[in-house]
Amino acid sequence: MHLDQETILKYGVKLIVIFLVIPVHEFAHAWAATKLGDDTPRYQNRLTLNPIAHIDPIGAVCIFFTGFGWGRPVQVNPTRFRKYRGGMALTAAAGPIMNLIMAFIGIIFFKITYAEYMIHTNDALYWATLIFKYFTLINVGLAAFNLIPIPPLDGSKILGYFTPAKFDRFIAQNQLYISLGFLLLLVAGALDKPLGWVQEGMFWIMDKLTFWVDFIVKAIVS
Repeated sequence: MHLDQETILKYGVKLIVIFLVIPVHEFAHAWAATKLGDDTPRYQNRLTLNPIAHIDPIGAVCIFFTGFGWGRPVQVNPTRFRKYRGGMALTAAAGPIMNLIMAFIGIIFFKITYAEYMIHTNDALYWATLIFKYFTLINVGLAAFNLIPIPPLDGSKILGYFTPAKFDRFIAQNQLYISLGFLLLLVAGALDKPLGWVQEGMFWIMDKLTFWVDFIVKAIVS
């Protein structure tokens, strides 16, 4: 299979995501849980940015080949939270929020390097622009993916804050089947287009939220 330079760069950025973004995402879960009163992540050495502590092999493979995946879940003891449902929801939300923060930073650098590239065309700025573009896209993609309300993804725990106990019991009893069905859909590529639409939509929102960067860059480079 022939791989052009842009494709190689795209997979290189995915490796950065696996070894940098995923650890930060999982660290955010661990940090949030600890701040909310549960020391379980600290005892299990998850309050670290060491990639080895956070990478899930299957999730990493999915990220590398599809752009969507997950890290090794941070275990928490919800009985230690001052508010059970609120603690679970906030801990779960911390990971996607961190992805959105990194995407926000990524798109700022993307706009800066793109503006510079349009004036001073060279290979270094071209590749830097692509790196920040893919970095941003993958981060918003991971945020969107993890917000899907299917166990064991973060979205299911956030949803649990709003659902009745009867619904929670149903999900818990059928979690294995739900998760396997979801994994099959993911591997088959059935979710690629819907997730892609959400990813592009979130990128568009990020672009609009950073409109002020356009004015600053324009003032600097003009």
